[in-house]
Amino acid sequence: MSAQLLRNNFRKKRVGVVLSDKMQKTIVVQIRRKALHPLYGKVIEKATKFKVHDEKNEAKTGDRVLIQETRPLSKDKRWRLVEVVERGAGRVKKKRGSSEDIKETPETLPQSAPKQQAPPSAAASA
Repeated sequence: MSAQLLRNNFRKKRVGVVLSDKMQKTIVVQIRRKALHPLYGKVIEKATKFKVHDEKNEAKTGDRVLIQETRPLSKDKRWRLVEVVERGAGRVKKKRGSSEDIKETPETLPQSAPKQQAPPSAAASA
């Protein structure tokens, strides 16, 4: 059995979602897990962010990825990208004040109620 294969068996693997891919060869991945609250015992969801080495810059924001523990690559990076499990839609940012926000159809004003004729007054008929 090779040393590389044996070493891979002891390394932690996690699946998470890419939050940011703005750095070169680095992505930020969020891992979500469920844990019991220490005092109340309720199941709560905890999230942890990891900086992950992405050599080919293949992961994009919103992708679900498999990461594996590795030797320290920098001050913050201790994980590397193994594979992109599922492609995500990504994060779509909307520009403020863009013309897409304005409706193309003209607004219609509400129609006023038809005016009713006043009943003949009692003074006019007497």
